[in-house]
Amino acid sequence: MKRLKFSIIAGAVLFGITSCKKYLDINTNPNSATSSTPDLVLPQALVYTAAQQSSFNNYGAQITGGVVNGGGYGGFGNVWTYNYGPGDYTGLWQTSYDIAEDFQYVINSTQGNAPYAYYNAIARIMKSYIFQLIVDTYNDVPYSDALAGPASVTPKYDKGKDIYPLLAAQLDSGIAIINANPMALALSSSTDPMFGGNMTNWKKFANTIKLRLIVRGTPAATFTNTSFSSDGFLTTDAIVNPKYGRVNGQQNPAWNAWVTSYTNSAANRAYIPSKYTFGFYDGNNLHDDARGRAIYLDYPKTTVNQLGIGDVSVPKAPAVTGAWYAGTTATLPAASGLGNNIGIMKGPDMGEPIMLAAESYFLQAEAAVRGILTSVDAKTAFNNGITASFSYLYKLPNLSTMAGYSASDSAAAYITNNNTSYLVNFDLATTTPQKIEAIITQKYIANNFIASHESYNEYRRTGFPVSSTTVTNNPYGSFASTQSASTRPDKLPTRVQYPTSEFNYNPGNVPNDVKVFSSLIFWAK
Repeated sequence: MKRLKFSIIAGAVLFGITSCKKYLDINTNPNSATSSTPDLVLPQALVYTAAQQSSFNNYGAQITGGVVNGGGYGGFGNVWTYNYGPGDYTGLWQTSYDIAEDFQYVINSTQGNAPYAYYNAIARIMKSYIFQLIVDTYNDVPYSDALAGPASVTPKYDKGKDIYPLLAAQLDSGIAIINANPMALALSSSTDPMFGGNMTNWKKFANTIKLRLIVRGTPAATFTNTSFSSDGFLTTDAIVNPKYGRVNGQQNPAWNAWVTSYTNSAANRAYIPSKYTFGFYDGNNLHDDARGRAIYLDYPKTTVNQLGIGDVSVPKAPAVTGAWYAGTTATLPAASGLGNNIGIMKGPDMGEPIMLAAESYFLQAEAAVRGILTSVDAKTAFNNGITASFSYLYKLPNLSTMAGYSASDSAAAYITNNNTSYLVNFDLATTTPQKIEAIITQKYIANNFIASHESYNEYRRTGFPVSSTTVTNNPYGSFASTQSASTRPDKLPTRVQYPTSEFNYNPGNVPNDVKVFSSLIFWAK
């Protein structure tokens, strides 16, 4: 079984909408290549961002324990060893730059056009969002010379620590444009499949991305403006849903990749959960039966493994549609009835989360601990993050809460059941390191197989949640592969390589001394 080809997943056609241009590289010309309008390109770019978010989650999940190999499959190669080459995860680069070009097209075509001010502002916000993904994956990347078409066919590389403040400034610009144009054309769910034209939520989203930039980038990056607009931060999940459904080309990208196709044929079943991640539910690390039942098939008897163990003793992935996801058992109605469930994989019509409210709260909690936000109480934000995680998991695809489920009650019970652990009971975290560990560990749990790339970013930045240097015979203590080639004490990689396309088309600028076990993203430890 070969590893998942994430670029294919990310590039899947949605709703019969084809991209304005081919997924190639940043040397294409977004101006001459696009013969469309901002009304069409903006929603398309948001939908492709959702698919790319799913691809980033898949990449992060393979590294941080969200998924590991099941028995009966082989050919995992670099997924086991982490010895990544320029051909691994190339879609993270290529597709992200293609999406950034779409947002740049919207910016260019709406600049100074007051009726289209909201399109311009959203494109600026989303361009910043996409570039943070790129920087967090590759560090130094083309930014100031990128997306300029034939004016810069071999763009220079900017330092990641210099790009971060520029992204924060773009977010400020997006908020300012919204505020300065109250009479601009309103957007709807068809032109804005994330917030349905709610510009207050867009400003909150911009503030939250900026907070993530500042929390993650400080002190390595220098920000000229560390204030935020009075709109505050996300209190609801940022979810893209352009009316996904069980139709060819219209399914949610994560469901399509991991559960079933629109014809109900089983998707990937080579992967199962790691014991490390599962331990945060079944009592080996923490007790969380409520979220465990919401997420995992046959919890607490879910089939689990440690990455790299592939001998005959490893359990095979469940022989049911949807493998290890709760709500996909054979006891449900026929395969055509799969879906309309809670948990991570809710149904083919579920939206794709771009950022959870839980992450927003945990960012605020960390910012309060570090003195970045003085008006926020860290404990309150921390507990709100836990509740928001339950709230998302308990929602059905239509975002209504499943009858009989209460996020606040479950969060309170979770804190009570783990009241001796400072990872849950924030009052017991008496030092700054303990508080940061608690916050990042809870963010890891909330982002489990939803935004696992953020878990990888935060692990590299903070070292949390702790992954032991003892890998062998320690599956609940380390999420590293037993076949890791890494020379680091934790036996994990520090990054992926630049793609082959950059060495072919931009050899004079692409860094050629990157090492996947020692080269660090500028904010990493």
